[in-house]
Amino acid sequence: MQVQTPDWVKHAVFYQIFPDRFAKRDDSPGHVSTNPNQFEPWSDPPTPQGYKGGNLWGVIDQLDYLQDLGITAIYLTPIFQSACNHRYHTHDYYQIDPILGGNEAFTALLDRAHEREIKVVIDGVFNHASRGFYFFNDILENGPYSPWLDWFRIEKWPLSAYDGNLPANYVSWVGNRALPQFNHDNPDVREYIMQVGEHWIRQGIDGWRLDVPFEVKTPGFWVEFRDRIKALNPEAYIVGEVWKDAGQWLDGTQFDAVMNYEFTGPTIAYVAGDRVVRDLVEFHDYDPYPALNAEEYGQKIQELLDLYPWEIQLAQLNLLDSHDTPRMLTLASEDIPSFKLAALLKMTFPGAPCIYYGDEVGLNGGHDPDCRKTFPDSQQWNQDLYQMYRQLIALRHHYRALRTGHYEILLAQDSLYAFLRHLPGADDVIVAVNAGDEPEQLNLETLSPTAKGLELKYGDASTAQSLRSDGTLISFELPPRSGCILASR
Repeated sequence: MQVQTPDWVKHAVFYQIFPDRFAKRDDSPGHVSTNPNQFEPWSDPPTPQGYKGGNLWGVIDQLDYLQDLGITAIYLTPIFQSACNHRYHTHDYYQIDPILGGNEAFTALLDRAHEREIKVVIDGVFNHASRGFYFFNDILENGPYSPWLDWFRIEKWPLSAYDGNLPANYVSWVGNRALPQFNHDNPDVREYIMQVGEHWIRQGIDGWRLDVPFEVKTPGFWVEFRDRIKALNPEAYIVGEVWKDAGQWLDGTQFDAVMNYEFTGPTIAYVAGDRVVRDLVEFHDYDPYPALNAEEYGQKIQELLDLYPWEIQLAQLNLLDSHDTPRMLTLASEDIPSFKLAALLKMTFPGAPCIYYGDEVGLNGGHDPDCRKTFPDSQQWNQDLYQMYRQLIALRHHYRALRTGHYEILLAQDSLYAFLRHLPGADDVIVAVNAGDEPEQLNLETLSPTAKGLELKYGDASTAQSLRSDGTLISFELPPRSGCILASR
């Protein structure tokens, strides 16, 4: 079959928002807090259970900022009613959390974002619900008399939803009794989730990010989900949270893409090397260590590019970090050059780059909840990183080859890595990285028809001064721990 993915994703730059921590408007309509002290102080370190009070009205207030940065799509972590700050414990799939502003705020956000041609993708937590979810709560109240028993996997009685000293006696995600797992084999459960998916597409969302979709084992479940979502909006984006080889879900019948941790790990391992703080990632399902040289990195990237159809590659969600991982800056021992090189590689790789809120201004953080700090005041921004991101995003928007051009590795040796993004009928772009600690001379052989007119578009001025071309041969110097983008026009 012919694989098709949404065209807009191929040209998008995503921004991931953790709603409790990004922005808030205190005088928002329908504000539920009668006492501002119920929320933790915005600038204090986050705690596992505390709320900061961020809301969707605050996100609306920041749309001009996002648009100026060059963002064209937002990915929101869960926003449905829930009794936790991250909202992966869903109480009601049809109600936006009142702390976030309720359905009124989300409708306004969709309208204001779409006015700016910014897409909105939301998180679908469909593997499990919460103890407060109505159907499960009825089981807790009525035991074996509940009409909803088959919605979950009850093992025996009595259930223990809160007392950890007793067996839960029901199946939950990774044994967390706060997250009872749906029985997806039940046709009623299946239909309920399908209708939730359809409802929010009708409300105007532009796609779903699916939480732990690999946990759903029912045959054909995600095939039906795709069919029903695409019937309403063929351009809706369906992206799964799968950390490893996702081939079984990327056959064109289920997801359009996955969160591309198979890009994340090798990229950090190459640019940060031994600076990676291993204690921060040893329990995560991606591999930013051991350190990789350029040749090893090139092999990993080529294997990744060979893994899925090109149409899928162009829709992958490429990231350096997320709410589930340490911030890349902290993971790389706060080394700014490592972060800059990783950002350069992310912004020029096939697929849609995704910025985790605050990365663009130097927000750091280790293990959860530290990786979920609040967005800092402008006086605390790293302006150098902010301007770097603005420049890289603008270049990606300008050069079609950086969005949909083929990816050809030109050099992968020692600390040096370079590649060509080539798109027939468009300007070619060459990206080069020196991850080492010494200046290096690069000599690249390329059949690019635009090679002679290449100019430095991003990088150190010394690279521009050293740039020479002779037929298909291009040579230039890269300072240590730096990268560049070469293009015509």
